[in-house]
Amino acid sequence: MATPVTNNPTPVVSSTNNNASSSSNSSGVDTNTIAGNFQTFLTLLTTQLKNQNPLDPLDTNQFTAQLVQFAGVEQQLKSNDQLSTLVSLQKTAQATQALNFVGQTVAVDGDTAPLKDGSATWRLSPTKPATATINVMNSAGVTVYSTTRALTAGNQEFTWNGKDASDLQWPDGNYKISITAKDAAGQTVAVPTEIQAEVDSADLTQTPPTLSIAGQDYTLDKLKRVVRN
Repeated sequence: MATPVTNNPTPVVSSTNNNASSSSNSSGVDTNTIAGNFQTFLTLLTTQLKNQNPLDPLDTNQFTAQLVQFAGVEQQLKSNDQLSTLVSLQKTAQATQALNFVGQTVAVDGDTAPLKDGSATWRLSPTKPATATINVMNSAGVTVYSTTRALTAGNQEFTWNGKDASDLQWPDGNYKISITAKDAAGQTVAVPTEIQAEVDSADLTQTPPTLSIAGQDYTLDKLKRVVRN
C-alpha cells in the first residue's frame, strides 16, 4: 500500500515567514501593513493548497472562508488606492485655488494690516459699547501710535494715517494693532479685529496651502470674503 502524503506544518510556516520577509524587504512594504499581510495571506494559501493531503483535502467550507478573506483584503487594498488618488486630487485642487487668490484683496480675521500710502485700516467688532486704548506697533514690536476712544457695539473701522504723536510719518509696511477695552462697569470687553489686504503669495509646500497676507500666513478656510480691487 502506498504511504499517504501528509503535511509537515513546521517547514511550511518557516518557508512562509521567510518568503513574506523577503518580499517585504525587496518591495519596501512593511509586513505590518495591510499590503504586507495580503502577500503573506497569498503565500499561506498557495502553500496550503500545494501541500494538502490528497486523502484528506482541505475542507470546502474552510477553503471558501479563506477565499472570502482573500477577496476582502484585495478590496481593501483597492479602496486604499482610490482614497490615495482622491487625496491627491484634493491637494491639487487646493493648490490651484490658492494660486487664484494671489493678487486679490481679501478679508480675514487678524490684527496685522498693511500701511500703504499713509493709511492702514482695521475693522473692529466690540460686543458692546466700551472705552478702548488702541496701540499700533511696527514689525519690531515698538508702539508707534496710541489713542483712546469710545467704541460702539458692532462693526466699525479704525484707520491710522501712519503718523505718531510727534507727527512723524512712518514708512509703509505691516503694523499690528493691540486693543484693551472696558465697559462702563470696568469689565473687559473683547474686540475682534479684521483686516483687508492683498494676498502677496501662496505657499503650496504646506498642507493645506497657505496664503501670505500682510506678512501673516492664513489657510484658505480663514478667508471671510474677497473684495473687488
